[in-house]
Amino acid sequence: MCKAPKPNGKTALIVGMAKSGISSAKLLYKKGYRIIINDLKSEIPGLEEELSGIKYVDRLGVAPEALLDEADLMVISPVIPIFRPFVKSAMKLGVEVIGEIELGWRYSSRGAKFVCIGGTNGKTTTTALTGEIFKEHHRRLGSGNAFVLGNIGIPITEHALDTRPGDTVVAETAALQFESIVDFRCNAAGLLNITEDHINRFGSMEAYIAAKMRMFENQTEEDFAVLNADDPIVSAAETKARKLFFSRLHEVEDGAFVRDGMMIFRMDGEETELIPASELGIPGAHNLENALCAAALSMCMGAAPEVIRDVLRSFKGVEHRIEFTRVYKGVTFYNDSKGTNPESTIKAVEAMTRPTVLILGAGNYDKQSDYRPVFRCFNGRIKAVVVNGSNTEAIMRAAADEGYENIHACPDDFEELIMTAFSYAEEGDAVLLSPACASWGMFDNFEQRGDIFKQIVNGMKD
Repeated sequence: MCKAPKPNGKTALIVGMAKSGISSAKLLYKKGYRIIINDLKSEIPGLEEELSGIKYVDRLGVAPEALLDEADLMVISPVIPIFRPFVKSAMKLGVEVIGEIELGWRYSSRGAKFVCIGGTNGKTTTTALTGEIFKEHHRRLGSGNAFVLGNIGIPITEHALDTRPGDTVVAETAALQFESIVDFRCNAAGLLNITEDHINRFGSMEAYIAAKMRMFENQTEEDFAVLNADDPIVSAAETKARKLFFSRLHEVEDGAFVRDGMMIFRMDGEETELIPASELGIPGAHNLENALCAAALSMCMGAAPEVIRDVLRSFKGVEHRIEFTRVYKGVTFYNDSKGTNPESTIKAVEAMTRPTVLILGAGNYDKQSDYRPVFRCFNGRIKAVVVNGSNTEAIMRAAADEGYENIHACPDDFEELIMTAFSYAEEGDAVLLSPACASWGMFDNFEQRGDIFKQIVNGMKD
């Protein structure tokens, strides 16, 4: 039985009881706060079990504005815009409003270094790769730990109190999370790319870019910013930190690049050869960019070159990102459920090396994306497209605009969608689930969508 924390006389209102909300409630309870939990849903299956061991006041289904008088601190889910009326009302009442990553940073050891990865696409792969490098770095060093946290699936608050001086927190960060930061500081911040996404949430591309750029907001001259030299928006980022660049297309003065097929890191005039790009464990030009970013972040934060070389070769990617699933009757299935926007799907399509049937849609949430670039990238790779979900009309219209005709709308049954895709494939072809859309409305998240895809595919029988 855990010892009850000493009350500090303050009340925390947690708005949004998904992973980050649950973890925030547990952390603040340990720090002596009275906890009020709140969500639009009046019932959340499994929540009581997740919060077992802590005391809290259940205010699920209650309008959050009705609870503000009780709160000293309000922690909001990243899906809640900072400009919502109840958030503004809380601020006027003197309630401090922050998000989960700010809370996690505050309670992490100040002696732990934060290595953060942002960007529209590639964040999860780059975070996982960088995390593996630092895990191996600490293992060989014989001291400290690496925590791989953030938007990758484990909230920072879940392990904040476990961090110690000398540890490394590798965190995947998203624009939605940066809206509510105050002091959150990245000791090394890598920004991969910025393309159109979440416009429905931010209202404009300019607002989306501004939110992304907040990852550099609290950096100092002692920190590093690792920027994609091939992305004009990213390369122009403003920060007090020392800038390093990465590019797969040309050499950079300081940072990571490819010369004659060799991945190289250069800083202060000293060059370190890493590995031939052909030996990288993850395929595709986009993954070479991800690896260059990870290498630059790791080198500038003190990881040994031999560690980086070994992990670059051994790392085989992450679940739900162009993940090999199965070969069935000569057809290879790939799970790219992490492809939740057009740019991400484009990278998956470009990684295909055989005729492919592409599955789009598979979700009932409209991010107001422009799907036309997806059809422009096919270059003969995609032999057919099947689509369902609430974005079907927009996707079909984009296909028509680009003159692509072999596209088929299917009923909103996921298994039928997959089987229809398989029916258009022949021996030697591939079926790629890369929806270019969010999973919400049909699934709880992209992980569930990918897991069900794999279950259906692995359950196919002669």
